[in-house]
Amino acid sequence: MTFWSQFFEMLFLVGFGIAWPSSIVKSIRSKTAKGKSLLFLSISFCAYLCGITSKFMATSLSYVVVFYVINLCFVGTDIVLYFINSKRDKEREAQAACALEDG
Repeated sequence: MTFWSQFFEMLFLVGFGIAWPSSIVKSIRSKTAKGKSLLFLSISFCAYLCGITSKFMATSLSYVVVFYVINLCFVGTDIVLYFINSKRDKEREAQAACALEDG
């Protein structure tokens, strides 16, 4: 791969990766999994794993793999938050159901 192809691949990863921190912040602030797609997060996670695998299988490892790993960590964090917030959602729903029964 030439310098420029790696450079533009890195820019793609940086551009796409800018969205992940805002998604993580939204997950933390909202404390809900509503509006999140576990399927999308899982596909993104697998896609980054494939990108990393591709870099390790290439004849020469490039610096671009660092950006794949960073994005993979972001998506992994968002997946963990998805499960935490899903649990919170279920607890809130159970409390609401109890309140309706008591009320």
